[in-house]
Amino acid sequence: MSRITVVVENTAAGQALLAEHGLSFWVEHAGRNVLFDTGQGYVLENNARRLNIPLETADAVVLSHGHFDHTGGLADVLDVQTHPVVFLHPAALASRYARMPDGTPREIGMPRDAVEAVRRRTGLVWTEAPTEIAAGLYVTGPIPRRTDFEDAGGPFFTDYACREPDDFPDDQALYFETSEGTVVVLGCAHAGVVNTLQYVQSLTDNRPIHTVIGGMHLVSASPERMDKTVEAFRRLRVQRLMSAHCTGFPAMARLWREFPAQYMSCPVGTKLDVDE
Repeated sequence: MSRITVVVENTAAGQALLAEHGLSFWVEHAGRNVLFDTGQGYVLENNARRLNIPLETADAVVLSHGHFDHTGGLADVLDVQTHPVVFLHPAALASRYARMPDGTPREIGMPRDAVEAVRRRTGLVWTEAPTEIAAGLYVTGPIPRRTDFEDAGGPFFTDYACREPDDFPDDQALYFETSEGTVVVLGCAHAGVVNTLQYVQSLTDNRPIHTVIGGMHLVSASPERMDKTVEAFRRLRVQRLMSAHCTGFPAMARLWREFPAQYMSCPVGTKLDVDE
């Protein structure tokens, strides 16, 4: 049995659990403990303690991409546990910016203490290709962009002047196979959620996708993109949809309406058990 616990998310459900704009999952698989993303860092420790999650036992930390709301708690995690291997793409350390509605730039990259903590590590694995984290648990590495309707999900750039669009080479997802199909854990899916799922299928001999959990960055998706995303989910026959974080309430509502039997919310405190 594998278990995924939502430790950080924009919403929370449970006594003394806290929400923040961010994402973090605790993944127990094949006798290993893996922390996938770390949120902003303000609620991770509290929620882990309340959920009886021993962060100090993490065997690995995987970063989906280099944004502050997924990496902000990294330095604290590495302070309490010095031996976990950190898996990330080199581009996760780069400067990142978002252009605000008034045109001003906002820095949104990995916090400096997290970058410094990573650079001091000897247990680093650069995920520039699909990489095994633990027995049967993989991270995709860079995801090919093949759909004609998906984009990065917002005005994201690699320079302060906001002239160089960020194509997110570091965006990656976690996945493992079960008796019923593949489970895919998303950070933000800046590569496109459909691109991500199709790539995972190409890596797993076209096995069915059973569960998709995490951020899908559909918060600013056009009606056309939503229509095509829904069509793709139908073709893929996804059995469980658990969208979170950056998916956006309109997109969540659309997915719930289109897939009432498959859709589930996943606030902090959610525990998902799946057979291996």
